[in-house]
Order: sequence, then structure tokens, then C-alpha cells
Amino acid sequence: MRFLEKVSKVAGNTFAVWVILFAILAFFIPGGFTWIAPHIPLLLGVIMFGMGLTLSLNDFKAVFQAPKSVLVGVAAQYTIMPLLAFGLATAFQLQPEVAVGVILVGCCPGGTASNVMTYLAKGNTALSVAVTSVATLLAPILTPALTLLFASKWLPVSAGSLLLSIVQIVLVPIVLGLVVKLLFRKQVEKSVAALPLVSVVGIVAVASAVVAANAQQIAETGLLIFSIVVLHNVLGLLIGFLIAKTVKLDFADQKAISIEVGMQNSGLGAALAIAHFSPLSAVPSAIFSVWHNISGPLLATWWGKRADGDAAQYLKQESDKTSVNTL
Repeated sequence: MRFLEKVSKVAGNTFAVWVILFAILAFFIPGGFTWIAPHIPLLLGVIMFGMGLTLSLNDFKAVFQAPKSVLVGVAAQYTIMPLLAFGLATAFQLQPEVAVGVILVGCCPGGTASNVMTYLAKGNTALSVAVTSVATLLAPILTPALTLLFASKWLPVSAGSLLLSIVQIVLVPIVLGLVVKLLFRKQVEKSVAALPLVSVVGIVAVASAVVAANAQQIAETGLLIFSIVVLHNVLGLLIGFLIAKTVKLDFADQKAISIEVGMQNSGLGAALAIAHFSPLSAVPSAIFSVWHNISGPLLATWWGKRADGDAAQYLKQESDKTSVNTL
């Protein structure tokens, strides 16, 4: 078990590398990955089940301890990213399948990777977990409703079908995970350290499958979609940060909300796109999955080093004060 925990930790720390590596392999050798596509909903269900195993009442304490911060984070998640997606799809005059794919990923909740990035950025990790959890539980209602609102301009949207899929892929597995944890707490606590490995394998497999299934389309339109995905992500990070700053949250909360807004559950976006629209609609989610695992670690590392530098400077100032007082 210890060996598995070590492997899981390494996999979690090098998550971005594996996503990028396998996405490249899937692009050049699509035949080796297309078989995964029919299993995407199952893979996401396993990931959400793992999330349910890790949730506890402590994760929701931030909702009651700092309701303003959680409300700002969830509201920003479900307004900034859908509006940005709609604006980008309109401004770039995207073809319907791609436009819907961009909007769909924008209407998804934040991904669990955001919690890790917030931790590395020295942000408020408890707030990040609370926002991710609340946004995910609201997804069965808000994701279909927002997709219907913003995407029906391009293609017909069945909000009811989307709701059913999200309940099956997200809500049911999370609830099952919570139930299993309640019934077998000791066994779950022993195995929970290995869950990051399961999540990494699942998300890498989903991203690879979508890239493989759309290798030709990515070769033809990948640069445009990549540019839109980068804009979507970067603007989400920036506007999320500025909104948190405007409502006067502290710096740790600003970092958490910025990352929560900018990093989406792109695996869910891909699964919904394939099930309800077309494989091409899943391409923005696949590229988003690759890109935000580059931008997220870069931003988290920069913020983390800045926090370490600020802490070192503060300690030096306190030490200098002590020396002066001693003299």
C-alpha cells in the first residue's frame, strides 16, 4: 500500500506532464486510444466516486465560516466562464459544433485539480475545496440551464438530457462515494491516498480519447481552438482574481477563486459533448484539459514562490526589529 501511495503522489505531482505526453501520443497514434471513447462516462463516474470518498463535513465548513467567499467563488464560476465562452464563440464566429463545445466547457463546474493548484499557490485550500464541492453539486441544474441559455443559438440543446447525464456521471457516483465512506470509514481512510492515481489515470485517458477521436479536426482547426481555449482560461483566471479583489477578499482567497474560476472540469465537458452533440464538440474540452494543466501549475508555482519570498522577507524584518530592540 505504501508503494501505491508513493506512486499516487508522484502521479499527482506530475499530472500536467502525463496529460500533455499522452495527448501528443494520441494525436500521432490515434488508433491506440480511440477504444477508450465509449468508456468516458464510466471513467468520469469513477473519478467522481473517488471525490465522494474524500469529501467530509469539514470540507463544507468554509461554506458556514466564510459564506461570502464561497458565494463569490460559485457565482463567479457560473457567470464568468459561460459569458466568456459565449463572447469568444460569437467574436470568432465559430462553427456550431466548436461553439457549443467551448460554451459547454465554460458551463461546467471547476475541476478537482484546482484544489491542488490552490494548495501549491499558497491559497485558501479549504475555500477551494468548498467552492469545487458546491459548484459540482449544483452542476446537474446549472450546467444544463446555462448551456441551453448560451448554446441554443448554434445547436438544439436538450437541458433534460444533459441533466440526466450529469446526475448519472457526477451526482450518483459522489453520493455512492459518501455512502461507502460512511459504511467503511476505516478501509476508505487506508486507501484514500491512492485516489490521486485513479484520478490522474482517468483524466489522462479521457483527454487522450478525445484527442485521438478528433486528430484530423485538431490538425485542421486546432490552432484556432487552442487560441480560444487559452483566452478563455487566462481571462477566467484574471477576472476571477479581480472580482475577488474587488469584493475585498484577502489574497489567499483571491488566489483560490482565480484558480477555481479558470480551471474547469473539462472531462465532464468532453463526456457531455460526445454524448449529446458531436466528437468535434469535445475538442475544446480536450484542449482545455491539456492547457489548464500547463497554465495552472505555472501560476501556482509563481504565486507559491512569491508567498515564500514574502514570508522570508517578513521573518527578516521581524529579526531585524528584534536585533534593534536587543541593542
